[in-house]
Amino acid sequence: MTSPLITAAELAAALDSPHPPVLLDIRWQLGGPPGAEEYAKGHLPGAHYLDLDRELADPPGTAGRHPLPGAERLTAALRRAGVTTSRPVVAYDAGPSLSAARAWWLLRWAGHPDVRVLDGGLAAWLAAGQPLSLETPAAGNGDFTVDPGHLPTVDATGAAELARTGLLLDARAGERYRGETEPVDPRAGHIPGAASAPTTENLATDGRFLPAADLASRFAALGVTDPAHTAVYCGSGVTAAHQLLALELAGHQGAALYPGSWSEWSANPANPVATS
Repeated sequence: MTSPLITAAELAAALDSPHPPVLLDIRWQLGGPPGAEEYAKGHLPGAHYLDLDRELADPPGTAGRHPLPGAERLTAALRRAGVTTSRPVVAYDAGPSLSAARAWWLLRWAGHPDVRVLDGGLAAWLAAGQPLSLETPAAGNGDFTVDPGHLPTVDATGAAELARTGLLLDARAGERYRGETEPVDPRAGHIPGAASAPTTENLATDGRFLPAADLASRFAALGVTDPAHTAVYCGSGVTAAHQLLALELAGHQGAALYPGSWSEWSANPANPVATS
């Protein structure tokens, strides 16, 4: 299996090859600053910016803060960025790949055969002495058509069932899982039966992913044995994608995403909430 990650050195070599990848800048963070502003200050040469809130998600609502985008919305965004079926795609963010992983998961879910994430993001690119560009490339002429469903998802009912009979991982920070704080969503706490598995524990101090063996040990300790009976959620389905990427690095392909995540679950007063 080709690694879902690419290093800065590998990416630099690929960009100089006869068949360079399509580059997607997915800089985003909850509460800002807007990623487009950061992109305008400098980005990887040739990269197209995609707005996570508007292009990699449908508008917020009863399905959560970042519902999966409709096929038409995502197809238009990817074609504008020059995504084709025949060219590989590399997504990056500022580091540590939290929002880039969302793009990786979406493209895989949509049926693209070759998608990778720049390990460590823009920070790793700069640390390797690689250049930035202020030039915005012209809109691409992509031909990729989104075909949803190539990766598994669960809804609220499925997430609750896996929390009882399988394994449901909560990728948010521990204090949010325990209900000590909730800065964004209607109620604090977690889905009853879910296990706390903060996404930040997938990372080394430099913002890159831990080695595969270390990730395998981490997920073994969390009880991951059968990815077909494992699902992940977070606040709104963004950092959960990072957890799924880490699971794949550890050799666990096939775990599901709960796209609505806590933003959907906590907004429904009929759903129980646990704190501990």
